Amino acid sequence: MTKRKSNAAKNRKTPQGSTAKRMSGRFFHTESTTVLEQDEKHSATATAPTVAPKIKTDLRKHANFHSHILPEDRDLIVYLPGGYETHPEKHYPVLYLHDGQNLFDPDTAFVKGEDWQADDTAETLSKAGVIEPVIIVGIYNTPSRIEDYTPVKDQKKRGGQADLYGRMIVEEVKPFIDQTYRTLQDAWHTGLGGSSLGGLVSIYLGLQYPEVFGKLAVISPSVWWSNKAIIEFVDELLLKPRVKIWLDMGTAEGGRTLKDANALRDALVRKGWVLGDDLQYTVVEGGVHSERSWGERVGRVLNFLFPNGNGSGNQINRS
Repeated sequence: MTKRKSNAAKNRKTPQGSTAKRMSGRFFHTESTTVLEQDEKHSATATAPTVAPKIKTDLRKHANFHSHILPEDRDLIVYLPGGYETHPEKHYPVLYLHDGQNLFDPDTAFVKGEDWQADDTAETLSKAGVIEPVIIVGIYNTPSRIEDYTPVKDQKKRGGQADLYGRMIVEEVKPFIDQTYRTLQDAWHTGLGGSSLGGLVSIYLGLQYPEVFGKLAVISPSVWWSNKAIIEFVDELLLKPRVKIWLDMGTAEGGRTLKDANALRDALVRKGWVLGDDLQYTVVEGGVHSERSWGERVGRVLNFLFPNGNGSGNQINRS
């Protein structure tokens, strides 16, 4: 796997889809199409869990965000932390997450009723002073999810357009978010994350763009894709970038997933990441490959990547 030459994000014309629909609490169901291969159908027969009462949060929908790089429009959903409207002097770090329809809304989640409740968790932890207030941007997937989330083609000639997907995020989505909301725009205040193939594309793009993303949430990554090509990619890194990585895998995710995650951990350590410092590797006892399980982990992910104490959420007019 060949490494992209590192370049800063280019300035591009703001894409279409810039009108936000503001929602307090969980937003109403909106139509979206999600196509996943059989090996990515997470707990499709699971019974919907009982959802705890919804915390009132500020969610804003940008429907049909248009890209000039990829052919399909996709929705963006943005969680704003409490106090965003009442403290206009503050700027905030941002976490971009793939599979955005699974993050906040039980009606649009892959298994209906089984969203991550990431807004509830972030709101609770930030109000408790555990994490710094953080903006979370959910990027919806499309019928081209397999193609978008994989860096190389597999043996069946599927996938392999993660570079284009990464360009869309770096050159179009991030500039749009930075123009629309009060963000801290440097790499150390910008994270990227996802689960399964979303975890795979997160570590790939994060290491391709360390000047853009300084924090990565690599949750249950599909290391197996294309004969574990991501391991080769890490091994071929010329220099270790300054990127803080959360990596995890559940013990009940099936097959060789835990061994594969261990291999990715070892590859990162060989390149200089330090366990317990800039690399947190967590084996989740009983953790399965499902939205519910990932939602149960998201608090620990946020606590590692955006711990309270550095005051970045209180910085003013930072660009």
